[in-house]
Amino acid sequence: MSGVKTIAIAMGADVADAVLPAELRQKLAEFGELTDEVEGADILITGWGCPPLTTAILDAAPRLRVIIHAAGSVKRLVTDEVWERDITVSSAADANAGPVADYTCATIVFAAKRALATAASYAEGRWPGFGERRGSDELVVGVIGASRIGRRVMAGLRGSDAGYRVLLHDPYVDAADAERLGAELVGLDELCRSSTVVTLHAPDLPETRGLLSAGRLALVPDGGTVVNTARGSLIDTEALTLECATGRLDAFLDVTNPEPLPRGHPLLALPNVLVTPHIAGAQGSEVRRLGAYAVAETERWVRGLPLLGKVNRGELRRLA
Repeated sequence: MSGVKTIAIAMGADVADAVLPAELRQKLAEFGELTDEVEGADILITGWGCPPLTTAILDAAPRLRVIIHAAGSVKRLVTDEVWERDITVSSAADANAGPVADYTCATIVFAAKRALATAASYAEGRWPGFGERRGSDELVVGVIGASRIGRRVMAGLRGSDAGYRVLLHDPYVDAADAERLGAELVGLDELCRSSTVVTLHAPDLPETRGLLSAGRLALVPDGGTVVNTARGSLIDTEALTLECATGRLDAFLDVTNPEPLPRGHPLLALPNVLVTPHIAGAQGSEVRRLGAYAVAETERWVRGLPLLGKVNRGELRRLA
């Protein structure tokens, strides 16, 4: 594409400083004039802190042809008006997926060794006997959702020496695809019944809310662990709280429903539950990856090359 004149950056000031530090802005400036004003922009780089792109905002930018989101999901940002104006949308979700997958794989190792419950017992003065200790080898891990993060998690499990057995539930994946991912495709109830660790990587949709219901949580074997780095709505919070309060299940929750949990919520105090404030995705030094991805996408757009993070309207519903 030729004639690109203006590149607007729309995100919180503190976010912009971290996502697009000086060296990335310098690179970005090779493709157009940088501004913080959306009006008249040809390319819009968005991120955390950018409001939804309403008709009023878009009216002020009649030349806008592409939105490149230097973060993950665009669901709260992109309105129907964006699609109706035939504006191309790209997301750095692939760059954000790496930290989430790494975080998830780390929690799976902790879950395999039942680190939370064991640490709590140790704090009370009890040293676990040799026969009580649990390891990772041949552990069954159930992955709910072959999303970009779910696929990375499965790749990480395949690359481990532990020899994990991976079960997968995803209504959009067939058995052959699952086999290529190193997993066995199963029904959701079977996955819960057979997995020592259940990890969620599905989007928030009407049909996925409460996916791990009280009944399905009850299927997870004693001593099992639930890992959620996807969306809090996927789990029945009250049912999970009851299961963890008995000590039957452990949980690693980077997302919750509601989010944040109210102060004093039982999940925040249980020794066999770790609740973190949505930190699995790119944080701190990692957010530069998102900026680098957005700059590379800008270059591809300017040069008329396909965008690697292009978001299609028809697929948006199934994305996180």
